[in-house]
Amino acid sequence: MSARFYADLPLHTGESVQLPAHAARHVQVLRLQPGDLITLFNNQGGEFEATVERMGRSEVAVRIGTHSALEREAPRPVHLVLGMPANERMDWLVEKASELGVASMTPLMTERAVLRLKGERADKKRAHWQGVAIAACEQCGRNRVPLMHGVSTFSDWTATLAPPAPGAPRLLLSLRAGTQPLTSALALYPGTSPVTLLSGPEGGLSPAEENVAVQHGFVPVTLGGRILRAETAPLACLALLTLGGA
Repeated sequence: MSARFYADLPLHTGESVQLPAHAARHVQVLRLQPGDLITLFNNQGGEFEATVERMGRSEVAVRIGTHSALEREAPRPVHLVLGMPANERMDWLVEKASELGVASMTPLMTERAVLRLKGERADKKRAHWQGVAIAACEQCGRNRVPLMHGVSTFSDWTATLAPPAPGAPRLLLSLRAGTQPLTSALALYPGTSPVTLLSGPEGGLSPAEENVAVQHGFVPVTLGGRILRAETAPLACLALLTLGGA
């Protein structure tokens, strides 16, 4: 497989284009030369073969070749809403969730979340995490980049929720007693309707936050008797949802 790059610009077979800065930089790092083939995708579906035409000091020109309608998306979209884990764990979670096929991610500041972001710092983090998602898609072969929503508080996020759509489950990872297994909950929602998955930070969501989520149609589910880390649990759910044929 040739090197893959995301290009946020119109791509049309037969045209020559200048690669975006991040893609041009990686082409130069790989020491590609005129005549070498790369693969481009622009989030509009499928991917394009492209040929390097010209290498400048900081610019790379390519000619767009054949388009392939190939997609590698999960059978059903999964929208991940999560209380942000601290430190570099959020970067790792975004990368792996993108590889596993998540459709979108919404980072939340919850009652027990350690990471607190506002204003310009929150905007920079969102842009950084979107870049992490793009790099993961370049590596794993996805042609659709998951959308990274802006950082929100739990209360602001729940205030924007519409009533749940029929057949589109809302699932809440929970440690409360009597919670049903994730697989049992999914059996009630066969097909390819979107899933919204809510997961807490270190320490989980507070009881009050869980109650609010339930009031908005979220069904508490569990992965079993072991307590997984805040960055592990949502990825285990994603694997079941996107790779297990659910």
